[in-house]
Amino acid sequence: MAIAAVRSAQLADVDDIVRIQSVTWRAAYTGLVPDEAIAQLDGPQARQAWTDAVAAAVSDGTPGGNAFHVLVATEGEWTVGFCAAAGYRGEGGTIAEVSTLLVEPRWGRRGHGGRLLAHAAAALRAGGAERGRAWVPEPDAASLRFYGTAGWEPDGAARTLDTGDGALRELRVSGPLDLALKE
Repeated sequence: MAIAAVRSAQLADVDDIVRIQSVTWRAAYTGLVPDEAIAQLDGPQARQAWTDAVAAAVSDGTPGGNAFHVLVATEGEWTVGFCAAAGYRGEGGTIAEVSTLLVEPRWGRRGHGGRLLAHAAAALRAGGAERGRAWVPEPDAASLRFYGTAGWEPDGAARTLDTGDGALRELRVSGPLDLALKE
C-alpha cells in the first residue's frame, strides 16, 4: 500500500484541488446544485480562487502563525483530497471553521478525510480554537456520517442557500478539535 500523508498545499497543487472539487461535487451534488454551478468548478474563476487561497495560506510559514490553512491529502504520488479551514477571532474566542473538506470518491474510505480533519483541527487548535464547525448540505448523509465519527454533530443551526435554481438547506455541525491522528 502506498504511503498516505497530509501536507500544506502549494501552488503546484491548485490543478489537483480544482479537479478534486469538480469530480467530487459532480458525484455528490448533481441534482442538488444547478449544473451551471458545478460546471464552473473547473473553470478559470475557480482556478484563480484556489490559487489565491493557497497563496494566502502559504504566505506565513510559522506553525500556527496563519489563521487560514489549505491542506492536501496524498497517497503515494497522487493528490486525493484537500481541506480549507480558518480560525476567526470573535466574541468568546476563536471560531474554527472547515469550509471545504473533499476526498475524490475513488479514494474514499481509506482514512484520507479523517487525516485531513485531524491535521486541520491541530492547526486550528494551535491558533487558539477549541471547537470546530462546518456547514453540510442536509441531504449529504455521507458527510454528516463522516463528521459524526469525529464527534461533530448538528448543533441546531441551519441555513438555506439560494442555488439560483432553488434552495439548499445546510446544517451546521460542530465538535471538538482534539482529534487523534490514526496514521
